[in-house]
Amino acid sequence: MKVTKAEFVISAVGPAQYPDDALPEIALAGRSNVGKSSLINRMISRKNLARTSSTPGKTQHLNYYRINDGLYFVDFPGYGYAKVSKTQRAAWGTMIEKYLLERDALKLVLLVVDLRHPPSKDDVNMYDWLQYYNRPVCVVATKADKIPRSRWQKHIKMVKETLGFQPQHSMVMFSSESGLGKDELWSIIQSYADRAPDEDEGEINGDGGSLSD
Repeated sequence: MKVTKAEFVISAVGPAQYPDDALPEIALAGRSNVGKSSLINRMISRKNLARTSSTPGKTQHLNYYRINDGLYFVDFPGYGYAKVSKTQRAAWGTMIEKYLLERDALKLVLLVVDLRHPPSKDDVNMYDWLQYYNRPVCVVATKADKIPRSRWQKHIKMVKETLGFQPQHSMVMFSSESGLGKDELWSIIQSYADRAPDEDEGEINGDGGSLSD
């Protein structure tokens, strides 16, 4: 996909601030400092539209980026950062949970993990939660450039085994530095963004626990 226009729209704290133009939304979830902002910047071929920070936990809202006036990237607050208070983590969890369960425009969640390390407990909890509620998910294993090519498959296997990865989901190995995986990820994003509402995956069911626990 050739990106000719990309703009930051809003840092939203609740449904009243979400865009109402019904464009497809692609959410990005992951722990603090996993590289979500760098991933966004690489995907849109911009250096600093999505602000990267050396302070984990700084993103506290849902940051909306409109791409080619055709879809949004929605960057979630990073989870798992110890210096964020339990009260703040609970508030983020409630906001994200409500968005994931109720947002009709949501087409796909990109669960961003670090290919170098086993997914964290928070990563596993997020993957399990998305799977329980049948939310469409693609795992993006980033920072591939930090690992020798000869060890990529070993690390992919580690990520899949730790998550309990299911074959109906997609996984992309990615590097924000080299652009590895960019075209593949755009292809997956567009396939979900183009789906009609009745093609979206599954119905929401039961009580799968809370993201704010």
